[in-house]
Amino acid sequence: MSSSPLRSKSYHARSVSLPSRSHPLIPQFSEHLCRISASEATSSTLPSISNRLSGLENLYDCVDDLLLLPQTQQRLARESNEKWAGEALDGYLRLLDACAATKDIFSQTKEDVKEQLSILRRKRDASDIGGYLASRKKAKKVIQKLLKDLKSIENKDTLNIPSLDKDHESVATFRMLNEVEAVTVSTLESLLCHTLGMNVQSRSGWSLVSKLIHHKRATCQVKETVISEFEKLDAAVHSPISIATMQNRLGELELSIQVVEEVLECLLRRLIRMRVSLLNILNN
Repeated sequence: MSSSPLRSKSYHARSVSLPSRSHPLIPQFSEHLCRISASEATSSTLPSISNRLSGLENLYDCVDDLLLLPQTQQRLARESNEKWAGEALDGYLRLLDACAATKDIFSQTKEDVKEQLSILRRKRDASDIGGYLASRKKAKKVIQKLLKDLKSIENKDTLNIPSLDKDHESVATFRMLNEVEAVTVSTLESLLCHTLGMNVQSRSGWSLVSKLIHHKRATCQVKETVISEFEKLDAAVHSPISIATMQNRLGELELSIQVVEEVLECLLRRLIRMRVSLLNILNN
């Protein structure tokens, strides 16, 4: 079995956590990981977070290619009975569930926004937003629960991989999978916190990313304060505002949500493919 063609030009980045760098997919993996980390340091808006989610798609495509390599499959298969192999599978299952739940939240929010737009067109009353407020309150509760679920994944995202008497390449491969899980959790957290209108404390993990970019990740506390699209609308519905202005803000939010929903759908498909690939490798 051979790997698929490379999707983009790769470069050599220093790393001590990756498997053997003899294959060109390894520096490509590092490049995608660096780009996602760098994008997190920018202002958080729905478009910027959507771009980060798209970066995750590219990262998962690269990992999928790595999982097609015979040497990668052999390393993982040798460790199939180890505890951390099961932990890796469990982690990606929980991550898949979290991504699906996040997509459902945005799908429902989009429908709520469309319904509110319809009400405004019919009644021509910008103050008639009771339905939207009720839906928003319900969504916030769901998001808060989902953030707790992501936090539980975050707290166990460092696999218990003993380094003694273990093949370095096998350990590095599992750690690479762990890094992908960590960056996905972090991005979903950022998206959900942005939707709530709150900051998320940067994680102390991502050891590989830190080594690659040679500095610590910036915390939300030192980022430029950004008022989310959801916060702006929340403020608008509690203030005197014209119907036209309310319709414009709702319309803009609907378009942004549509983009996020589509990207989450693509990411969800890649998570499913990733877990199926891991299951097939570890069970054979």
